[in-house]
Amino acid sequence: MIKKALILDDEEDMAIALKEAVRRCGFEAHVFSNPTEALATVNLSDYSLIITDMKMPKMDGIEFLTHIRKKGLFVPVIVITGFGTVENAVDAMKLGATDYIMKPFSFDSLKETIERIVPKDEHEVIAVSSAMVNLVSMLREVAPSDISVLLSGESGTGKEVIARLIHRLSNRAERPFVAINCAAISESLLESELFGYEKGAFTGASERRIGKFELANQGTILLDEISEMAFPLQAKLLRVIQEREIDRIGGRFPVPVDVRIIATTNRDLWAEVKRGAFREDLYYRLNVFPIKIPPLRERPEDILPLADFFLKRLSQRMGRTFRLSEDLKGHLLKRRWEGNVRELENYLYRLAVVSRSEDLFVPADDMESNITASLNSNTPTTVREMERELILKTLNDTGWNKTKAAEILGVTSRTIRNKLKEYGIKG
Repeated sequence: MIKKALILDDEEDMAIALKEAVRRCGFEAHVFSNPTEALATVNLSDYSLIITDMKMPKMDGIEFLTHIRKKGLFVPVIVITGFGTVENAVDAMKLGATDYIMKPFSFDSLKETIERIVPKDEHEVIAVSSAMVNLVSMLREVAPSDISVLLSGESGTGKEVIARLIHRLSNRAERPFVAINCAAISESLLESELFGYEKGAFTGASERRIGKFELANQGTILLDEISEMAFPLQAKLLRVIQEREIDRIGGRFPVPVDVRIIATTNRDLWAEVKRGAFREDLYYRLNVFPIKIPPLRERPEDILPLADFFLKRLSQRMGRTFRLSEDLKGHLLKRRWEGNVRELENYLYRLAVVSRSEDLFVPADDMESNITASLNSNTPTTVREMERELILKTLNDTGWNKTKAAEILGVTSRTIRNKLKEYGIKG
């Protein structure tokens, strides 16, 4: 089912741009220039996302947000604000806005925000093997509680997907789900990302910034790769868990938060405790309900259902109907998949990108049909086909970030968009 997004903006050009942006993100968009009209016309609970401008006639973004939150509607809301209304945006966050974006902003920044705050479809958790069926059954039991969960497993096993499922099955499902990767951010920046800061707290802090814990208030926060968190910051996290309050950097008073914590790790966290790299007291606070996700090679029954799911998604994105050949099915079942579900998805993607047929076969010498193999093959290859393969491969390598892909290829983002349109690929 296509998700719906409600856009509230009285500037026609901005409303048109937002409608096209959310459509490209996979949403059916409904646009209103007047929030009062939207409230009287549509059922807001039908929407998975709301984007509202801060300044509008008759009812501004703050009033609109106050109105829907009082009615008990907790749809994710993105507030669009200009430089002069940052403080109003902070007020909006207090009222329950999920995030805000400063004007001017790029499509990529909006897309990143949407992907962060709007949960993915639950059916992405493929559970056919007895191991995964039992795991999902266990999740349904633990999800309604507020108990802290520690998800462990190899990279690529789907820990974040499982975390999102726990949130969707919980009593906090209509409240924010906020994820942060502890391994991707430096120690100094991670503290400000988690807890926020006040204006003037340090050089460059020109405005107050709300941290992830406050954004996740009454919802769930995912601390991805918790084992990578620096030791000093672990003590501050422990205090947040114990006292249920955070201290913004430069703040004078603690801020109470009500957050359910889910943490993930691809390491043996107890081994990290024993070698002195992780606090033992924090370990016991996080490891209240441990769940270990088995690697894909230990649940082969899930391989082909996962492959079918990924191919359906690829078919929709690329405007083709891909199918697994019988020899490819056997090949998929024999591989060890050290990169797990993520490796399987990337493998199929590479095959689909360079395949001239909608039936996918095992590539010669298992070269995974990369660009080099295509260039060295005896099969005639046109310049247009080579160009298409190179663009799609670069997009895949950059997580479909068109700006980064354009920089790597030495072209403009507009060129990338035009080429995708030419290929008939939604993106």
